[in-house]
Amino acid sequence: MTSPLSAKESEQANKQESAKESLLPLHRQAGFLSFLFSRLAAVFAMQIQAIVVAWQVYDITRDPMALAYVGLAQFLPMVLLLLPAGDVVDRFSRKRILQLSWMVQGVCSALLLALSWQDSQQVGAFYAVLALFGAARAFTGPTLQSLLPNIVPRAQLASAIALNSSIMKVAVIGGPLLGGILYGLGGGGLAYAACLGCFIAGLLLLLPVPIHYAEPVKTLESTAVKRFTAGIRYIRYQPIILGVISLDLFAVLLGGVVALLPIYAQEVLYVGPEGLGALRSAIAVGALLMGLYLGIKGIKRHAGLIMFLAVATFGIANLVFAFSTIFWLSLVAMLVAGAADMISVYVRMTLIQLATPDEMRGRVNAVNMLFIGSSNELGEFRAGSMAAWLGAVPAAIIGGVGTLAVVCAWMKLFPPLRRVDRFDDAR
Repeated sequence: MTSPLSAKESEQANKQESAKESLLPLHRQAGFLSFLFSRLAAVFAMQIQAIVVAWQVYDITRDPMALAYVGLAQFLPMVLLLLPAGDVVDRFSRKRILQLSWMVQGVCSALLLALSWQDSQQVGAFYAVLALFGAARAFTGPTLQSLLPNIVPRAQLASAIALNSSIMKVAVIGGPLLGGILYGLGGGGLAYAACLGCFIAGLLLLLPVPIHYAEPVKTLESTAVKRFTAGIRYIRYQPIILGVISLDLFAVLLGGVVALLPIYAQEVLYVGPEGLGALRSAIAVGALLMGLYLGIKGIKRHAGLIMFLAVATFGIANLVFAFSTIFWLSLVAMLVAGAADMISVYVRMTLIQLATPDEMRGRVNAVNMLFIGSSNELGEFRAGSMAAWLGAVPAAIIGGVGTLAVVCAWMKLFPPLRRVDRFDDAR
């Protein structure tokens, strides 16, 4: 039997070992690179699939509303499942949840592959698969955000977030380009086969990732409803967190133009699927370059004001894209929008992770993902439906103006966020 003294010494030795590990460079943290490449493979699959399914559905229907339904089909199951997913993430193995989620998404790629082989013209079948894909994504988002702080020490979390986000942009750059090329070469079947292979690679790379910095699960609220809503209650009384999440929600909801890119590529810029891939990749190039800069330099002071400036720049860049009929100018506008969005993501994620205790990270991140999913998927629905009513160019212009209006309003509504200087101010 271990004596109390030896147990205390063992605990102290473990703490000393953890302290030594926290001093290691980020790339030498056990499991971090494997986690990074695992996520990279999965994001590659998601990006290839996103561009191919949007192009394929629009190619079948030639209806802008079809693009709106592509976003809505993924959003509805995700919004219904996110809060329960956050509770699951806080109660069970986050690594196992992520594996199961990616497995289901791989099944969705296989189903889309089957539809393509059958040359199906029934868009309802595509929407059904996307609904299953959205349900799986409800668990992916909060799990990924909650798992990273369990892999790297707190002192290196901000750098890990910046590096993780920037490296993911490699997939966001290469995915659309590769998706457009694969669709041009072999149609949807070849592209979906590549997606399936990427999900399998992601599952295999995740296997050796160890969990070092997870805290013991504490006793949770007795009822499911209380557990589900704990993240909402926490955010409600944290004005900085509420401000930063809601700013992203409304800015992207109004200003996003990603859903309009197939229309612009075909009917405004006349560049085809390869040009569409380049436009989506330009967003990621800007984000990648900015993410690498933030990973090295970071943001030391005036974090709140910098975030507001970044969101305003995002709105201006989307306005430039809305008016542009020149391909290279549209690419530059998308590059600037991606860089500005990366600053917003970096500030938001760092504030949320540093201000949230580990035992409720899943639920808080579920709420955050609910806002992000709302802004992305409903933003696509807003853009697609408005394009169907008014045309693509007016829809993009209205979105850019709306983003600038949100920035002005939020600077007045959330002064604590505007006054954030250093990230430690949010603790």
